[in-house]
Amino acid sequence: MKGRLPAPRRVVVIGGGIAGLASAWYAVQDGHAVTLIDRGGPDGDRCSLGNAGMIVPSHFVPLASPGAVRAGLLALANPRSPLRIAPRVEPDYLRWCWQFLRAARASRVALAAPALRDLALLGRRGYEALALLWPQGVPLAEHGLLILCRTKHALHEERDTAQMARRLGLPVEVLDAGAAAALEPGLTMAIRGAVRYPLDAHTVPQRVVAALTAGLEAGGAQLLWHTEVSGLRRAGARVVAAETPAGDVGGDEFVIAGGMWSAALARGIDLPLPLMAGKGYSFTLAAPRALPHACALLAEARIAVTPMDGTLRFAGTLELSGLERSIDQRRVAAMLDAIPRYYPQFGPADFAGITPWAGLRPCSPDGLPYIGRTRRADNVLIATGHAMMGVTLAPATGRVISDLIAGRGPSVPIDLFSPDRYL
Repeated sequence: MKGRLPAPRRVVVIGGGIAGLASAWYAVQDGHAVTLIDRGGPDGDRCSLGNAGMIVPSHFVPLASPGAVRAGLLALANPRSPLRIAPRVEPDYLRWCWQFLRAARASRVALAAPALRDLALLGRRGYEALALLWPQGVPLAEHGLLILCRTKHALHEERDTAQMARRLGLPVEVLDAGAAAALEPGLTMAIRGAVRYPLDAHTVPQRVVAALTAGLEAGGAQLLWHTEVSGLRRAGARVVAAETPAGDVGGDEFVIAGGMWSAALARGIDLPLPLMAGKGYSFTLAAPRALPHACALLAEARIAVTPMDGTLRFAGTLELSGLERSIDQRRVAAMLDAIPRYYPQFGPADFAGITPWAGLRPCSPDGLPYIGRTRRADNVLIATGHAMMGVTLAPATGRVISDLIAGRGPSVPIDLFSPDRYL
């Protein structure tokens, strides 16, 4: 991509999570002078690091869907539910919930699914390129995804989604229990059946983040760690600097990729960017008694299972409970109780002494990320709101942001991802 620009730009990326790193990386590849600013350190506990590491074009149904509304209502009385919407009487929270309900329509899902599919497929191609560039740094396990169903009802629902996937041109297979078991001979699975998405893949998010960071350093980017951006200084219709305790950081283009903290920065340019923190948990077995070949999703429990460099990570739950990372042991216990029901080889002893990790995913009310320019400032771009799809969509987000900075048309349609959609 180098050499296409009439002149390099000074690009300031605010946020060192996987979306910010990818945005900075593609901007460096375009020949820009890039400064990345993050409130934590290079080894900080970012949301990207503890997730399931899945690259899943199969996840084309946005969080805001009729099924999520049903699950949320059922979960109101059950703190152990995979989806937990903790009732709170706060204006921003109530507004977000109302916007979520308005977006959770079948017609809206049908409109969003092709856009999410295209963005995820672009992300998948991005990982293929990164794995070729850094074969040791970006592992890409192209073994597909198995959605494991214990009940007839869950298998029926997943078959319906599989039919939608076929209409979208995605390969998918519906398997009985025997066919699923044949794909994982080292595992015992207590399931009724499974749905397999062969195009899905998985990686190790810690290694991807480290590779992107090293690539930025090698490419000459300036990385300002442990630096919090307190605001954006404007001059007319443009932002001229990011304000930090160490002084202003000037630039020509500014990318807000700060995860849950993006909304506060956006308010500084009068941009409403509704976000709700979706807390998720994970824990990793260093020496699992059995290791699957492919990543999996335990359908009813909504637990992701991913082999990572000989370890096995379990990740799950979505708890809309505000900007706090305390661990609800009831929800962890629900995950631990569910796993042996799918994998009878595992029991309580396997998880003894495991410390859960918790992270805050930035969730928009309609379940779609915010990607693109805003009319609130001529030179500000937004790259956040990826919810549980941050790893999948990061390379695509970075590519689209670099397209827009360069004045190219975006690599995929992004109208539905406009950061101005709540103006």
